Amino acid sequence: MKSFYLTDVGKVRSHNEDSVTILKNNSNEYLMVVADGMGGHRKGEVASQLVVNYLAKKFVETNTVGDKASAIAWLKTVLDEMNDLIIDYGATHIDSSGLGTTVVLSIITNEYLLIGNVGDSSGYVMKSNKLHKVTKPHTLVNLLVESGDITEEEARNHPKKNVLLKALGSGEKAEPDILDVDNDSDAVLLCSDGLTNMLTDEQIEKVLLDDTLELEEKIIKLVRKANARGGVDNISIAYLERKGSETL
Repeated sequence: MKSFYLTDVGKVRSHNEDSVTILKNNSNEYLMVVADGMGGHRKGEVASQLVVNYLAKKFVETNTVGDKASAIAWLKTVLDEMNDLIIDYGATHIDSSGLGTTVVLSIITNEYLLIGNVGDSSGYVMKSNKLHKVTKPHTLVNLLVESGDITEEEARNHPKKNVLLKALGSGEKAEPDILDVDNDSDAVLLCSDGLTNMLTDEQIEKVLLDDTLELEEKIIKLVRKANARGGVDNISIAYLERKGSETL
């Protein structure tokens, strides 16, 4: 396995509300996480960091997440616990109204590949030199697209495209999508919407397939390209290739 992650404040925001990590436990299982925080008074970064720190602690403490069914159950439990953690933080800190965060995460083992998400951060897999998006954004605009009320093109520049229907901290339950992804996938990409709002999937794919670049250089180039196109939001990327030497 080979992996790299990076977060950048972008060109417009005054501070970074994203958090990202990639970890490996004692059973050679991998956890990837990208969280995009939201909330007033600079509390978005509190929510996203709470999520990443809590997930990391639980994962490292877990010798193994077990078989696929056990891993799915573990993810759902931990996401509900994180949801409660954010709600409790908001209730005990009067300046934390609206505290919340998206999260997209992946568990990668030799036997299976899971991707989970709450909100509008994105999860992709690379297979046969083609980038495939596997998550669906929990947004008002995506709901309108799925119902046929607007087109994909109209959605890209819709004035309400950032309205979330789900986020950790916004409801009593986490309600994640947990996706059982093709285990033959060659790579996993997780990112915040700071990347996907600036670059198309085709542009992202082209950089990731550039054989002249090392893995780290690909991720740095994606961040630079997003910033060159405006960098209107924080940009966070976690990328793992399932072939090659280990660099974690």
